[in-house]
Amino acid sequence: MMDSVNQSLALAHAAREFPREACGLLVIHKGRETYVPCRNICVGTDQFVIHPEDYVRADRLGEVVGVFHSHPNLPAEPSQADKVACETSGLPWFILSFPSGQWHETQPSGYIAPLVGRAWAHGVLDCYSVIRDWYRAERGIDLPNFDRFDEWWKRGQSLYLDNFDSAGFDALGAVQSQDMEVGDVLLMQVASPVPNHAAIYLGDGLILHHLQGRLSSRDVYGGYWQKITTHILRHRTEITQPP
Repeated sequence: MMDSVNQSLALAHAAREFPREACGLLVIHKGRETYVPCRNICVGTDQFVIHPEDYVRADRLGEVVGVFHSHPNLPAEPSQADKVACETSGLPWFILSFPSGQWHETQPSGYIAPLVGRAWAHGVLDCYSVIRDWYRAERGIDLPNFDRFDEWWKRGQSLYLDNFDSAGFDALGAVQSQDMEVGDVLLMQVASPVPNHAAIYLGDGLILHHLQGRLSSRDVYGGYWQKITTHILRHRTEITQPP
């Protein structure tokens, strides 16, 4: 657990940021653990994203040994997104419930969020995350991760179209829904100038996806989902080569 001095610094930081989440890093500087407050560049109030410049600054100050953030008006227990991000970081996470003052420490423990029913947290548990986790669990394939910020499709980016080739996928031409195979990725356009949502085809007319602001779910592929589909992608390991 963070010592009392660093807890006090983190508590003061949480008070300054309230009602937004405060975030920071614990580093070893000159042989002592030191709390380094960071900027939260997340758009919403219920999530945090550490500013890359602040992470670099902390890393240059000393070895990063922990991550801190606050839960405004919520218990200190880690969310699904906290557990997933803690695993990714490989570091202990310290969570402060503000203003109650309760603390919780969580450590990497091998946690994997369920594919269905996971909570939304952009960049951590989102439509691309569920695709990556499905491919790891069902195909033993580790798809590359990509940095993505809230509403990137409104910032002139097209992350799916720019990166599907390097992730090992090919776009299939005029493939009809009856020709789709389990594991095909469907790109969709939800009130966006570019494809900004994706789903995994599970077979039997079902898809697995994670729509923004909702729990991940299995749904029947048809109607609205079929109407907004722009591309069908197939991973190269799944493409049958001609004899």
